[in-house]
Amino acid sequence: MQPDVSAALGTIQIMVGLFNIGLGMGRTSTRPGDLAGLRAAYWLGAVYAAAGAVSVFSSRRPSLYLAGAAVLVNIVGIIFSIVGIVLYAIDLGDAAVVWMCSRNHQQSDSCGSVAYFVQRLLTGTDVTLIVLAVLQLCVCISLAVLHAKALVSEEDEEQGGRGVDIYQPVLKDVVMTTAGV
Repeated sequence: MQPDVSAALGTIQIMVGLFNIGLGMGRTSTRPGDLAGLRAAYWLGAVYAAAGAVSVFSSRRPSLYLAGAAVLVNIVGIIFSIVGIVLYAIDLGDAAVVWMCSRNHQQSDSCGSVAYFVQRLLTGTDVTLIVLAVLQLCVCISLAVLHAKALVSEEDEEQGGRGVDIYQPVLKDVVMTTAGV
């Protein structure tokens, strides 16, 4: 396994989780049962950060059990990334705040302009969260494959399979001659 790559990708996962939680704090509820009401950004961010923490820990302390845990947690991360993409896409299509101006019978231009500004902010936040969920999906897939390969190679070595040392080149004595030096 490549511990530097695994640690870097795990760090990206932790950062995506923290960004997700941070952007979730800025989400306002536009209707009952929406994404802000479910607090989805918080639990998705926690899962993303947990997957990253396990991946970083597994890269720093390589063992068979931690590699297996990293594969399992990253598979869970893949599932939750897909759930996050779907939830954020649904919220992107359903998030509307213009109706708040008509509900309070305030048809002034200031209410409409503020509502459209808030709508753009919500759309930008949802698009950012979708991009972060796609990034998390790609990183989880990469780390699951990386840790699974490490897991398989460790199991092969424990079962008496061919070790890494047979792939090392055999150094032979080479006589080097120089003409007239």
